[in-house]
Amino acid sequence: MMKIDFEDKLKHSLDRLPDGKVKEAALYSLLSGGKRFRARLLFSALDAYRISQEKGVSSAIAVEMIHTYSLIHDDLPAMDDDTLRRGVPTCHIKYGEDIAILAGDALLTEAFWYANNACENIQSTHVMVEEVIKAAGLGGMIYGQELDMANNDGESTIEKLWEINKHKTGKLITLPFIAACIVADRQGDKDVWEKVGTNVGVIFQIQDDLLDIYATKEELGKNPNSDAKNNKVTYASLLGSDRCNEIISELMEETIGLLDTLMIDKYPLIEELERLLERKY
Repeated sequence: MMKIDFEDKLKHSLDRLPDGKVKEAALYSLLSGGKRFRARLLFSALDAYRISQEKGVSSAIAVEMIHTYSLIHDDLPAMDDDTLRRGVPTCHIKYGEDIAILAGDALLTEAFWYANNACENIQSTHVMVEEVIKAAGLGGMIYGQELDMANNDGESTIEKLWEINKHKTGKLITLPFIAACIVADRQGDKDVWEKVGTNVGVIFQIQDDLLDIYATKEELGKNPNSDAKNNKVTYASLLGSDRCNEIISELMEETIGLLDTLMIDKYPLIEELERLLERKY
């Protein structure tokens, strides 16, 4: 549970920068009603470590900026070609492709300003920036996006999907856990958090696949059936809903077992994971 007004932190996250259309577009997308799932994971992990959520604000802003930039670019005609995001017109529909591209670029760049100010000592700061690069860059989310764009021939396997989602979705869901253990000065826990994040990322992606098929436009806040439109194989199309739900249960049980290996209060995280299981959009 968030104990700080994170929306207000995001609202003022670009205050130090000059006004203009790019800044306006960046804030439009950043503040357009996201779930803040990644930020909530980070704050819940800090709660588990008994560390003040305030200490995680900068890293949470960095994660949300990277996530939002990726959505802006994903929605562009050259990629997923979506017109709705979070119930409102996508950034390029409202501001044009040129401004949308720059808004995404700006959020990615500013995320590193926040990552660079996320820790109290220089050694931890170096580690934080390195982890952000690993999660967002060519070895992380970008690689997953590349694999995903190639996944439009109607043919795929579970192994390929796992590789795509481990990077495209999982890396940026793992990052909040890693950021929390860096802020808490518990970097020895990173290996466990990597496994936790990968599991949660796959759970999140399977839910997205199911929601894309079964949820309404109003529930999703975007156009449903986009995977079928783009001829993408997903967990849902490959396995069916029953098996997907079985995998979610198996991964959640494994994840709780992993949390038991850490010296933390796991219950704030379990509460957040239970909320994940109940999501409808």
